[in-house]
Amino acid sequence: MCAIEAGKRGRSVVVLDHSAKPGNKIRMAGGGRCNFTNYDVSADNYLSHNPHFCKSALSRYTQWDFIDLVQRYEIPYHERSHGQLFCNESARDILEMLLAECDKASVDVRLKCTVDNITSRAEGGFALQTSSGAMQCQSLVIATGGLSIPTSGATPFGYKVAEQFGLKVWPTRAGLVPFTLQPADKAELSTLSGIAVDSVVSCHNQSFREQLLFTHRGLSGPVILQISSFWSAGNEIEIDLLPDTDLAASLEGALVEHPQQQLKTYLSTHLPKRLVAIRLGEALAECPLKSLTTAQIEETIRRFKQWVIKPNGTEGYRTAEVTLGGVDCDALSSKTMVARKVEGLYFIGEVVDVTGWLGGYNLQWAWSSGWCTGQYV
Repeated sequence: MCAIEAGKRGRSVVVLDHSAKPGNKIRMAGGGRCNFTNYDVSADNYLSHNPHFCKSALSRYTQWDFIDLVQRYEIPYHERSHGQLFCNESARDILEMLLAECDKASVDVRLKCTVDNITSRAEGGFALQTSSGAMQCQSLVIATGGLSIPTSGATPFGYKVAEQFGLKVWPTRAGLVPFTLQPADKAELSTLSGIAVDSVVSCHNQSFREQLLFTHRGLSGPVILQISSFWSAGNEIEIDLLPDTDLAASLEGALVEHPQQQLKTYLSTHLPKRLVAIRLGEALAECPLKSLTTAQIEETIRRFKQWVIKPNGTEGYRTAEVTLGGVDCDALSSKTMVARKVEGLYFIGEVVDVTGWLGGYNLQWAWSSGWCTGQYV
């Protein structure tokens, strides 16, 4: 996006990519369908030590601007839950659109090119030593992303450049990532692998409602990925497995209609039997509704509506969709993304301390921050 916009302004633009193919993250995004943006985008959908930083870029190049570009290329797409937009066919459609725009703007994209050294030039600009030889430039844009999914080519390169030039880098950690479980919880819940349940999961006064997926390693699914960005080691999460059900009132009604019905039978009309059996335990499972005490009802509500669990950790960068932390926003101009203390040096996209929710927000930040910088480099 940055290269396209700079090229449109008549700038001589070279994109250096150490990968053999362009756009690895784009091709992988959204399970190969590329969740390229969202109908509802605001600063509230992002995490940062400076929550206001992203507002400028998101307001100047919006989701509607990118949707317009997609429509001009007649790429078929569809909406999923929560305003998420995906390609009907392949993420490659988005990649080919961007490469076509690069061609129109005479952008030189060089693949399999690593940058070995960067120095400031006395007369301004930068000198680079690369695997393709020495280069000089007036403006240098770092758009190298975070540490997530190393198999896609992710490296700490961008953070190292920022530190080389004296910019603060906030500590990084995996975001939008599955949880692993404590040994006892893993042993108990591993038999639920493959089961998905509509749930509300909360942590640090933040809640999301989506599918929760039990895996052989722990907990995953969209709701877990969302809450993982707000979680830190040692925190507990709270899970409501019946978000639409007032369980106390529902049990009271069921007691009137089916007093002899076992508790496990009643709950299995709302949730998978295996999950009910594990969360109830043997003592409660076979209790007839009519014999439930107030304490047992309260315990049932806790187990299904207020399930507190402490994850052991996350699966880490290997499967994380995004990296939290990064180049300090206060070191950059929110208008141009230039480093305030280093003329001509810009940082855009995921390498910056701006992290979106699951749902197309991180790609929209890439489009928006890239577009804005492209107006100035």
